[in-house]
Amino acid sequence: MKYYSLNHNTPKVSFQEAVIQGLAPDKGLYFPESIAKLDTDFFNNIENLSNEAIAYEAIRQFVGDEIPEANLKQIIAETLCFEFPTVKVENNIYALELYHGPTMAFKDVGARFMSRCLAYFNQDKKDNKNTVLVATSGDTGGAVASGFLGVEGVDVVILYPSGKVSDIQERQLTTLGQNIKALEVDGVFDDCQDMVKKAFLDESLEYKKLTSANSINIARWLPQMFYFFFAYKQLKSQNKPMVFSCPSGNFGNICAGIMAKKLGLPIEHFVAATNVNDTVPQFLVTGKYEPKPSKATISNAMDVGNPSNFIRIQELYNNDLNAFKKDFTSFSYDDETTTQALKDIYKNSGYIAEPHGAVGYLGLKKEMQNHPDAIGIFLETAHPIKFLDIVEPVLQIELPIPTQIESVLNKEKISVKIKTYVALKAFLQSS
Repeated sequence: MKYYSLNHNTPKVSFQEAVIQGLAPDKGLYFPESIAKLDTDFFNNIENLSNEAIAYEAIRQFVGDEIPEANLKQIIAETLCFEFPTVKVENNIYALELYHGPTMAFKDVGARFMSRCLAYFNQDKKDNKNTVLVATSGDTGGAVASGFLGVEGVDVVILYPSGKVSDIQERQLTTLGQNIKALEVDGVFDDCQDMVKKAFLDESLEYKKLTSANSINIARWLPQMFYFFFAYKQLKSQNKPMVFSCPSGNFGNICAGIMAKKLGLPIEHFVAATNVNDTVPQFLVTGKYEPKPSKATISNAMDVGNPSNFIRIQELYNNDLNAFKKDFTSFSYDDETTTQALKDIYKNSGYIAEPHGAVGYLGLKKEMQNHPDAIGIFLETAHPIKFLDIVEPVLQIELPIPTQIESVLNKEKISVKIKTYVALKAFLQSS
């Protein structure tokens, strides 16, 4: 499999080159040159397959022969060492829980898969280090820190906006040490992301071999397809069309879901549910894509004003807006509406959602009016404990502390505060 840049101004590369580079030399996102549908027999028998077997079939064409079958299966087994349950919330509405991994966020899958791919590619290059440089609006940082902790030949530098991630999220990315470094940025997520992009453009940093572990990296993004296959496996027996609602920030999950559909997974419709950072919902109304500065909300991992993966979604539909709209809708919700949804879900079903999942639920409920015979699935992307300062007072409950979280609560936070790109560059050059 070869990958091309969506800026179309650089040669095609292998899977390995795309993973290591992160961004193409022309600063475009990489995209696979072909997408071959999976055999009908695969979908007919999917309920009889293990999650590892499903994931292998979904991902193998994108890796090709660059990682041998046995090694790829081992990477997948280590990536998927936890469950992905669908939980009934109300009639024909299910939550797909993606938070049962080590950092209790959906990004554990992509981070673990990518880290192990990099480790495989670096196994004979002990003196040839890569630096993973990543911006986080919440859960990416913790997942990347956990996934890459102790990986040979990889240093990790994580930028996060000071005061704009939850306490638990901050602890997960600032307390691990070893090859993980955290930079606390005086600004918002977009400032962090802008600094990261600037570093990739800086030719004087080429010797650092920078790569990204955000969902712009194909090895972080493509494994997110797995969730949709796993949900289909669990709910297939109901023999109903399926509508997926993804709480959306950088649009990696929903883009991966559309990839799963292109592989043949029978998904009827997608909903991109956003908070007040409504660049994509507005695009569907006006036809004009106009990024804007991000605004802080209680669903902080979605505080993105210029979602990186949206260009991949447009590519999947050949930039045909009408074709895109047949499969895809997008709605925006403010904090007040999100808070009320948390209360309503808990009151009506006893299910404890968190702010991102609540936004996904709201978008799903709205779209389901157009699909009365379907099953609706909204993604619960992080454990409610990661937002206990919101969930506990809103629902007037006390959440038990999971073991994954308890392990970081008493560790010392270590971070370096920076304000400018100059400070980031100086840090990278000195490390």
